[in-house]
Amino acid sequence: MDFAQSAFAQFLAGGAGRLTRIVAGVALIWVGIAIDHTFWSAVLYIVGAVPILAAVFDVCLITALFGGPFAGRRVRSLAR
Repeated sequence: MDFAQSAFAQFLAGGAGRLTRIVAGVALIWVGIAIDHTFWSAVLYIVGAVPILAAVFDVCLITALFGGPFAGRRVRSLAR
């Protein structure tokens, strides 16, 4: 079975997974704001923005890292 067909990849590409990525990204940015403005807070801003932007633009970076398609629509089309 291809990773893009796995339940985890399908979850990430679906609506609930996209919402989860947005919440996780906002949480990372919030932690970056909560700590002193240092190098690490800037890192958290950037790392938090990545899942938010990926969810908004419907791309799935994790599936792409494991050799699957980049577009969320394509990942969802591979569902059984």
